[in-house]
Amino acid sequence: MYMKKILAFSGSNSSTSINAKLLRHVVKKITSHEVTSIELSNYDVPIYSADIEKTAGMPSPSVQLKNLIDEHQALIISVNEHNSAPSAFFKNHIDWLSRVDANFLQGKKVLLMSTSPGKRGAKSSLEYVRDVLFPRFGAQIVESFSLPSFGENYDETSNELTNELYALGLTDVVTNFEQNLLN
Repeated sequence: MYMKKILAFSGSNSSTSINAKLLRHVVKKITSHEVTSIELSNYDVPIYSADIEKTAGMPSPSVQLKNLIDEHQALIISVNEHNSAPSAFFKNHIDWLSRVDANFLQGKKVLLMSTSPGKRGAKSSLEYVRDVLFPRFGAQIVESFSLPSFGENYDETSNELTNELYALGLTDVVTNFEQNLLN
């Protein structure tokens, strides 16, 4: 069995991000591959502007992040949602990465997740990233998972999903993702 390198991060810049909590929960379940987790907020970049790009070039954190993505065969990303869309923080990073390399996700297998306090589990953001944004940059979305009503379905003390149906579904998603990486 050939172990793959997976890069994991949340699309949120909140220190109390529930998407980061879901991500940490999933990363613990990965047993067959090497996972590197990062905080996207450690890669500080200005709001994308063609003027900034023209005068200052690419922000070095975007280049560093793109190089880090290159070093991994797969990604696990938990996207947050603000007003039914990916957060401006996350989208800004994607905008800069796409300027560094328009195919920065080419050949990358992705497990995409989302959660929210509400009943839709940030599905609008997840669907946009899964169906529109990431395929445009070459990503292969292998699996996706949305956890609705985070506070009702996740116990922050035990760091476990409390809803058996969602827990089984997430286990299936993670297992399928890991198996797909072996192909």
